[in-house]
Amino acid sequence: MSKIELSAKDEKQLAAKGISEDQLLSQLEKFMKGSALVNLVRAATISDGIVRLSGNEKKELIELFEKESKTCKRIKFVPASGAASRMFKTLLAFYNNPAETVKREVIEKAEKGDPDYIFLRDFIEGLKNRKFAFYNELKKSVERDGLNLEGLLEGGNYKLLLEYVLTPKGLNYNDLPKGMIKFHRCDDYVRNPFEEHMVEGMAYSGNNNEVNIHFTIPPQSEKAIKDYIDSVRQRYEKDGIRFNITFSEQKPSTDTLAVDDENNLFRDSKGELVFRPGGHGALIENLNELREDIIFIKNIDNVVHERLIEQTIQYKKVLAGYLLKARSLVFNSLETLSKEEVKEDEIDKIAEYAGNNLNIFIPGVFSDWVLQKKKEWLFKKLNRPIRVCGMVINKGEPGGGPYWVEKDENISLQIIEEGQIDKKSRSQLKIMKDSTHFNPVDLVCGVKDYKGNKFNLIDFIAHDTYFISEKSMEGRPLKALELPGLWNGAMYDWITLFVEVPIITFNPVKTVNDLLREEHQMI
Repeated sequence: MSKIELSAKDEKQLAAKGISEDQLLSQLEKFMKGSALVNLVRAATISDGIVRLSGNEKKELIELFEKESKTCKRIKFVPASGAASRMFKTLLAFYNNPAETVKREVIEKAEKGDPDYIFLRDFIEGLKNRKFAFYNELKKSVERDGLNLEGLLEGGNYKLLLEYVLTPKGLNYNDLPKGMIKFHRCDDYVRNPFEEHMVEGMAYSGNNNEVNIHFTIPPQSEKAIKDYIDSVRQRYEKDGIRFNITFSEQKPSTDTLAVDDENNLFRDSKGELVFRPGGHGALIENLNELREDIIFIKNIDNVVHERLIEQTIQYKKVLAGYLLKARSLVFNSLETLSKEEVKEDEIDKIAEYAGNNLNIFIPGVFSDWVLQKKKEWLFKKLNRPIRVCGMVINKGEPGGGPYWVEKDENISLQIIEEGQIDKKSRSQLKIMKDSTHFNPVDLVCGVKDYKGNKFNLIDFIAHDTYFISEKSMEGRPLKALELPGLWNGAMYDWITLFVEVPIITFNPVKTVNDLLREEHQMI
């Protein structure tokens, strides 16, 4: 596509976002091509892409982390821009339904197996049994208006109850960021995910008693989030411990265009171009601005009650130790390859190590190359960021999976989302079904080279791994463009290592009723 007609108003809108006309044209071309589906070779499994560590190996890696961490700058990176609305999607549907939701109907339809009514029934029972950490806050909201929470629960006035949970009349949980929802009850106070990440981060993301955490947050909630974090600091800033917490927002320049079914520019009722957030892949820009040696990445909703936190911390240290061990060997190899003269047997040993331990595909013609070409090729393959990703045995949880993928005559380990897989291909579907593990978003990343210089992470994105999703606005269908995911295409050209971690380290809260799980209860 060479040109598109834009009005002065369109150009002003693009300039405000920092999006060039060339970028706009590039996005339109992607819509015309359609979603970029991957070519799966096979699922990554234990001993074929995923490492299962022994007890002694874990112990050694933890010791290595604790030794090396004294001189290694670390930070925890937590994507926290997401709204809580998805957590309450089912409850919101009941609230918006013009028909009254009565107690008897809920009981009867739940007994008949209706999933939505089962969800509502379980939510009501959870409130009755005071299982939700936000119970007391909800009770106070109701009492402010002269009502009684127990009375609403027993009387079955569920629509009014949901109004107090979801809207500004009460908790306003449908409009809050997920990180501001009260998740866990402690002895005499409750914690939301921001605070839980602070508690967890104290164990591994600090240097010299300074705990480094970076949250990406929605701009409309910046003040509320910062005020909350400032209000809870004093609980933990003792004995010299101090939090260095920084924030950033998803950049407007990473927003993507929306189009209609015919790939024409989608405009709202005011005639303005419609842009949407480009997905979590846009956060590679935010990640790229961090300057620490090692970055831990974990989603805002994947936190556990403190009584079960020890295993989570231990495996964070295991993954970091694995990264440090691999990084040391990579750096030693790069030091060797950077010399003027390198022996053939040294090159062959490095190639063998890269293939066997770093999952780097060594082409069959490698042995035919002259020494200098081998040396340059290996240097380029090794001189890149490294990520160690925890992988959990698949028990039906949603999430991307670990696969061997072929692209441009190269085979590499990647985290692939279901939407990137060709569902029309029997062979691709079989590979997907053969997958034994999934991605819990538990990463430890090394982002500096062997000389201590930070990589420009933008250089390692596979820009053609985008995908297109169908949405709606103002009652009209539209197509949205999602950038290569942060741990998918945005890290496509990184050295990628997968390590098995236990399911206890993965405790996401996708719906409000997930908070009823044992992992989120004080007990």
